[in-house]
Amino acid sequence: MNVDKILAIAGKPGLFELKIQTRSGFLAESLLDGKKITVGMRSNVSLLSEISMYTYSEEKPLVEILRAIAIKENEGPAISHKEDNTKLVAYFKEILPDYDEERVYASDIKKLLNWYNILQAKGLVSKEEPKVENAETIKEEVVEEVKEKKATKKTKKEE
Repeated sequence: MNVDKILAIAGKPGLFELKIQTRSGFLAESLLDGKKITVGMRSNVSLLSEISMYTYSEEKPLVEILRAIAIKENEGPAISHKEDNTKLVAYFKEILPDYDEERVYASDIKKLLNWYNILQAKGLVSKEEPKVENAETIKEEVVEEVKEKKATKKTKKEE
């Protein structure tokens, strides 16, 4: 399961795939409907590979939880995020029995199951070991690309 370039954007439903970096942000494609949108640098954006959930012992990376769901469902779809909260909580306890019930809300579980089903529909879930590169490295690469593009544009303007 490779979710290096899968994004969650605050205020936008679903998940997005990072396509290209632009001068003022980046271009992302919705995994729901395939529409491309531009996202400014001021938007609140999270890489799925950086998100984790609270357990009583540690913070569990989201990729590991998605993998646990894929194993339970044999890479098939999970229950709908529209089920009632008691069903969702019971299902989630099967996936992650030691999750922190005081800090992980039903809304978090709904969002996670919705994301899993989106990724599953696109064939992006897997029972295999997660292949998540270091998120900091990815961020640094994106920042370097932006700097290089700005430097190239300045050079072209001066000529």
